[in-house]
Amino acid sequence: MRLTTKGRYAVTAMLDLALHANTGPVSLADISSRQEISLSYLEQLFAKLRQNQLVQSVRGPGGGYKLGRAMDESFVAQIVDAVNESVDATHCGGEGNCQKGEVCLTHYLWSDLSDQIHQFLSGISLASLVARQDVQRVSLRQDGAAAPLVADRIPLAPLA
Repeated sequence: MRLTTKGRYAVTAMLDLALHANTGPVSLADISSRQEISLSYLEQLFAKLRQNQLVQSVRGPGGGYKLGRAMDESFVAQIVDAVNESVDATHCGGEGNCQKGEVCLTHYLWSDLSDQIHQFLSGISLASLVARQDVQRVSLRQDGAAAPLVADRIPLAPLA
C-alpha cells in the first residue's frame, strides 16, 4: 500500500504554498524549483486543486496561487481526494473481486485500513504541518537559509 506520486506531489505543493502564503501569490515556477516537481505536472495538479476550491489563481504581474481557504480548514485528505487519488490498501482497488472475481479473506481488513488512513489524513491540517519545527527547518533550507545542525534538532511528538 502506498500513496502515488500524484497525491504526494499535491500535498507537497500545497504545503509549500502554505509555507509561503504570507509573501503573496506563489508562482508554480517557484514551487517547481523548490520541490523539484515538473511545472507541467504542477499545472495539472493545480487545475484540480482549483476546481475543488483548495487554491485560487491570481492573474497578472506578481500573480500565482494562494490558498483557497484557511490553513486550519485545509486537510491532507481533501488534497489527496481533490487530485482523484485514493489511499487503498486492498489488492483489488476496493472492487471486491480479489480472488477469482470474489472477495478474498482479507479484503475487509485492508479496506478498513484504507478507511483508517483516510480518517488519519482527514485530521491533519496544513496549519498543523506548517507549525511543525521539522517542516519549518526543511523549508528554510529550501529557501536558501542555513539549516540548523543535526544536534540542534528537537524531537517532536507525532501527529495525533
